[in-house]
Amino acid sequence: MRGTNINTTMEEYQNIEEQEQAQYSAANIQVLEGLEAVRKRPAMYIGDISEKGLHHLVYETVDNSIDEALAGFCTHIEVTINEDNSITVQDNGRGIPVDMHEKEHKSALEVVMTVLHAGGKFDKGSYKVSGGLHGVGVSCVNALSTKMVSTVYRDGKIYRQEYAKGKPVTGVEIVGDTDIRGTRQQFWPDGSIFITTTYKYDILANRMRELAYLNAGITITLTDMRLDENEKAGIEGVRTEKFFSEGGLRDFVRYIDSSRTPLTGDVIYLNTEKQNTPIEVAIMYNTAYSENLHSYVNNINTIEGGTHVAGFRAALTRTLKSYAEQQCQKELEKLAKNHVEISGEDFREGLTAVISVKVAEPQFEGQTKTKLGNSEVSGYVQQAVGEALANYLEEHPQEAKLIVDKVILAATARVAARKARENVQRKSPMGGGGLPGKLADCSDKDPANCEMFIVEGDSAGGSAKQGRSRQFQAILPIRGKIFNVERVMWHKAFEHEEVNNIIQALGVRFGLGEDSKEANYEKLRYYKVIIMTDADVDGSHIDTLLMTLFYRYMPELIQKGHLFIATPPLYRCRLGKVEEYCYTEQDRLHFMQKYNNGREDGIFTQRYKGLGEMNPEQLWETTMNPETRLLKQVTIEDAAGADYVFSMLMGEDVGPRREFIEKNATFANIDA
Repeated sequence: MRGTNINTTMEEYQNIEEQEQAQYSAANIQVLEGLEAVRKRPAMYIGDISEKGLHHLVYETVDNSIDEALAGFCTHIEVTINEDNSITVQDNGRGIPVDMHEKEHKSALEVVMTVLHAGGKFDKGSYKVSGGLHGVGVSCVNALSTKMVSTVYRDGKIYRQEYAKGKPVTGVEIVGDTDIRGTRQQFWPDGSIFITTTYKYDILANRMRELAYLNAGITITLTDMRLDENEKAGIEGVRTEKFFSEGGLRDFVRYIDSSRTPLTGDVIYLNTEKQNTPIEVAIMYNTAYSENLHSYVNNINTIEGGTHVAGFRAALTRTLKSYAEQQCQKELEKLAKNHVEISGEDFREGLTAVISVKVAEPQFEGQTKTKLGNSEVSGYVQQAVGEALANYLEEHPQEAKLIVDKVILAATARVAARKARENVQRKSPMGGGGLPGKLADCSDKDPANCEMFIVEGDSAGGSAKQGRSRQFQAILPIRGKIFNVERVMWHKAFEHEEVNNIIQALGVRFGLGEDSKEANYEKLRYYKVIIMTDADVDGSHIDTLLMTLFYRYMPELIQKGHLFIATPPLYRCRLGKVEEYCYTEQDRLHFMQKYNNGREDGIFTQRYKGLGEMNPEQLWETTMNPETRLLKQVTIEDAAGADYVFSMLMGEDVGPRREFIEKNATFANIDA
């Protein structure tokens, strides 16, 4: 450490202070005008600048058209991915107004496109409810595009204005006559802002399907003009899909549950309005064991729930419990003798439900701003669901009996689960004595710095333990494949050794809150949980089994970005002194092309069949070193879609699974 000259310290400080005061003046105060703030800090407005943020641009644009539909003026929305990867969204709504805005002294179209938080959604007379009000509007899309063209079909004329990075480059021009109405937006995302500007058809298709279910009667067409991207998906020519639902949430809940065995053939459905708040709910019971609840406010997926979900659960518990007490007294008395009392969670086992409410002025809270906070909505939903459910139970006694019998079975299983859980969690994970014997822990005790690798097999586990950084990397080997939690009763997981080891190692606790199925993460020991398996079919199967476990039992680990999948290399290629690890077949072909004119001969290729074939140094260098490794973060962009895929892939119905595999065979990782 350098010494300090005490005699000159005060003088130096005074000089520095004077210099700083001279430099820090009005000229240092930066005022970001118009949409410059959006370009300066894009993540503040659209979440991030990766693939998620890129697709959010489309959602914001489509939201405007959906708002026209909610107001009763739009029936058809066309979304097109153009050949140059720009996006076009066109609707048959009223068309954005083009007359002069009194306050801004410019066309209303230009105001909407260039001024943040400007639009008809803030005027209650124009829109009763708004799906896009949670976002930042089409002006933000404009700001983050190198080019955007707005075309309005209104009053028999075609109006057009062009923009670059949020700024108008033309006036609002009349470019022709028309006998249609609506708005057409085309934009080119700015490659200097976004990490990627290539749109994924499936991501957009999932959202458009969701919007069609949430807004019955609206037709949404998605078209992909990119022939090369379509060819990769095994589709020749232009790819197009039409989304339309006449049944709304009834169709939605059937879609989500299509791979499960229904307990009853009915969808319990309500579509009503309480205090000017539209409420739509669809409920199905199945023979599975998990609760699958999807909630929306103004078409926004409220993944953290909120007051509408609380109202739904309260109504479900109260109404079903009241019915059971009246109609199933003997069964309840038998439970009581075994010291079992029915609780709220028992009524939700095997339940699939979609709740959609439209709130004029929604208040969102929570970490991701997707939790409804309007207290009055809870009462509205509770009243509506209670009335509809009571009527259904009264009119369908056979179905009601099946539901109540399942509830009683769930209560019995819950007691068994509690005993199994108490046996597992008798010792505190943080005390050390409760940690699995196979776990090689790290020395750092700050969870934010630590990561745990779940490794397939003792051989790979041994290499990982030797190659890791002991400071912050923990290794947990698992033996073989864990069982499929999608097909077993909830408490069975706590009787499975490998599942127990994972739960114990993570420090996750169950049954500490009101809901004994809800995981508690307060003592989570690692902020990165990394699944590391062989790069073959068996490894992919283990990945899926583990992801199913986390999705069904510990979803917050995924929601908060803690779950990852490691990507080990498939090949080690060497030609003379040049050596590279290749993570895909395309990487290997690129190596051949780059160093050997595409020829496979004089090249030495080692195919890694498993992690155990790599020595500790190789495993560290390719798969574990944070400086060089490739991790895939597991996310849930579309909860309803994920719910469907997990139940379809891991459920007992073979037909849909075979169809999915055949459709996606192009992308299958087939072991050579």
